[in-house]
Amino acid sequence: MSSTYNESDLSAPARDMHRALASLQEELEAVDYYHQRADRTEDAGLKAVLLHNRNEEIEHAVMLLEYLRRIVPEFDTQLKTYLFSTQPITTIEAGGAAGKAAGSSDLGLRNLKQEN
Repeated sequence: MSSTYNESDLSAPARDMHRALASLQEELEAVDYYHQRADRTEDAGLKAVLLHNRNEEIEHAVMLLEYLRRIVPEFDTQLKTYLFSTQPITTIEAGGAAGKAAGSSDLGLRNLKQEN
């Protein structure tokens, strides 16, 4: 993703969404960098620091996802459909949110507990 806009004269909300998406990409890249470095080092102290840093970047990425979920209804719908499910990911798509509830053994009660 580029730090420049694809189109000119974007609305302020579109510019903010772009900023969030670009930031999310950067955070995920940082997660990958730290994870790779931690995987390769044999120094336990360095590994601990790198994993700590990786986990901080994961926190930042999740915060951005939550921001996007709050401002883009489609993110909200898809995240509610896929996150925290136990079905194979590709079978959820066929039934959408209804398929998730129908295919799970919790009869949709787990979702009710999370909302309360």
